[in-house]
Amino acid sequence: MIRLATAVTISAMPGCLLAERFMGEVWADNWFEMRINGVQVAEDSVAITTERSFNAERFTFEAERPFVIGLVAKDFVENDTGLEYIGTPRQQLGDGGVIAQIKGENGRVAVVSDAAWQCKVIHTAPLDKSCAASHAPVAGVGACAFEISPEPEGWDEAGFDARAWPQAEVYSERDVRPKGGYDQIQWDKAASFIWGPDLEQSNTVLCRVVVE
Repeated sequence: MIRLATAVTISAMPGCLLAERFMGEVWADNWFEMRINGVQVAEDSVAITTERSFNAERFTFEAERPFVIGLVAKDFVENDTGLEYIGTPRQQLGDGGVIAQIKGENGRVAVVSDAAWQCKVIHTAPLDKSCAASHAPVAGVGACAFEISPEPEGWDEAGFDARAWPQAEVYSERDVRPKGGYDQIQWDKAASFIWGPDLEQSNTVLCRVVVE
């Protein structure tokens, strides 16, 4: 399913004729939020707590170039163990993945998700994948240790120094196995799935790119 959102205007100079209208399209496993110069323009309309919350989102916004895209992407986890279906025969590590494209009013692609983006992981769990086999997994104990950090202040704005951030990891469609709305969007051939260094252990990822 594709869900539509209303337009948002992002402009350093209100009413400036340099502002352009853009359309964004995003599919995420399981949830995302997109910001332009630090201002939210879209959020996944299906709560991350919804089981198998797969859908695509289409939305519009206005902005002046250059602008920064800040993308928060999260995979569903029940707690800081990084697991899902805890205590059931389906107990497992979840896996993530996000793909995005932004088009101008003329339909021309302005940017797609690819290796040019920079992504920082702020929630990694479990640190040892054997946690998934535990009969009573406890976050922070043994194989179920985790690492978590807050969002860096201003990371989704133009003045932020992201030189130390790693490039996004790129994954294939086969790696991510997208479903639920992905096939309803005609993705540009250059658009790739991106995430942190591990689809299973990287649970919350902050990705940014500057659109010139």
